[in-house]
Amino acid sequence: MLAPTVLDWAVADVSRVPYRAYTDPGLYRRELERLFYRGHWNYAGLACEIPNPGDYRTTWIGERSVIMVRDHDGTINVVENHCAHRGVRFCRASHGNARDFVCPYHQWNYDLKGNLVGVPFRRGVKTVEDGKARVQGGMPPDFRLEDHGLNRLRVETLNGLVFASFDDDVEPLRDAIGPKVLPWVERVFDGRALTLLGYSRQRIPGNWKLMQENIKDPYHPGLLHTWFVTFGLWRADQRSQMVLDQHGRHAVMISRRNDGGRADVTQGVTSFKENLTLNDARLLDVVPEPWWNGPTVTMITLFPSLIIQQQVNSLSTRHIVPRGPGVFDFVWTHFGFADDTPEMTQRRLRQANLFGPAGFVSADDGEVVEMSQQGFAQDPDGRTISALGGHGVGDADHMVTETLIRGMVAYWRRVMEV
Repeated sequence: MLAPTVLDWAVADVSRVPYRAYTDPGLYRRELERLFYRGHWNYAGLACEIPNPGDYRTTWIGERSVIMVRDHDGTINVVENHCAHRGVRFCRASHGNARDFVCPYHQWNYDLKGNLVGVPFRRGVKTVEDGKARVQGGMPPDFRLEDHGLNRLRVETLNGLVFASFDDDVEPLRDAIGPKVLPWVERVFDGRALTLLGYSRQRIPGNWKLMQENIKDPYHPGLLHTWFVTFGLWRADQRSQMVLDQHGRHAVMISRRNDGGRADVTQGVTSFKENLTLNDARLLDVVPEPWWNGPTVTMITLFPSLIIQQQVNSLSTRHIVPRGPGVFDFVWTHFGFADDTPEMTQRRLRQANLFGPAGFVSADDGEVVEMSQQGFAQDPDGRTISALGGHGVGDADHMVTETLIRGMVAYWRRVMEV
């Protein structure tokens, strides 16, 4: 049990967050235990990544390596990637197809459910000495294969999304997402077959919570991102909606693209480039899809590890993998639908250039997260301010607010007991 941690909150509400919440190693270890390894569902991947029996992908929950694998009966299992014998992280490939798993150290053998099915020399080695047969070594009589399988996680799927938890007592997935956010998840993942388009990855030198907050922050996109404000993909004058789940941990930012925009939301904004034009207009070749039902963008944050992006025709999941108090990996999985036309698939891939590590939009986010972490490190007693739109927590019908950040911080503070 980790010792209680005291943070010096400047005010009773959660609009002022101590910088130490993003830098303290003890708090980070507590986050792993309370948010990634207990009481929560974490993103494991997409079912379309492992379409065939034996297909697997290695991924991460917190700092623990796990394997998402499709069993021979078609079910999806998630097992921890370390051998029960000597703790070897045995699966080194990022993906592949396997009949079973074998640890290279002593060749303990596991089926795709994680059950131990073979142990070399379990019954010893038979020899003959001086004409007498004898058995050397072997496991003791009370050794049972069924007691030494891989650590198997609880798994639930939602229309192609795969979640896993180390906590057998975690609430059902749909209940955990909640009735306010779930319809927005099911709007994107509506049961149609998915198709995998590709990956991108980056390591960002910042605390993992900063990316959750970044995608819960409608304040910055029309100010930081030249692409958004100039081409009308996200701007403060757009029709928008901010939705929180009942706990404040999950959220959805919803907006509709406009082409014109009022001068008062771009005047003085240094990122706005009025005369900026595209050499290739196909990057903004937006084709409305029936399932949008109005919004052109929804950014869903499922705490603690998943972001679901629908930005015009570009679709992706973004997986947050903490690597320490001041660094995390960010894994993008771009996808489409199996019934997409070839033209739509190319459109999704082309628009994906706005996002990812070198994306015309998202490169900005990675840099400002690093800059935030640098600022926290130089002033350990400082505090952030998240008071736009007031000090309270709740839904909003505009984007001039930081209510979603306050909701997450309030939830984090309760669960972390700081």
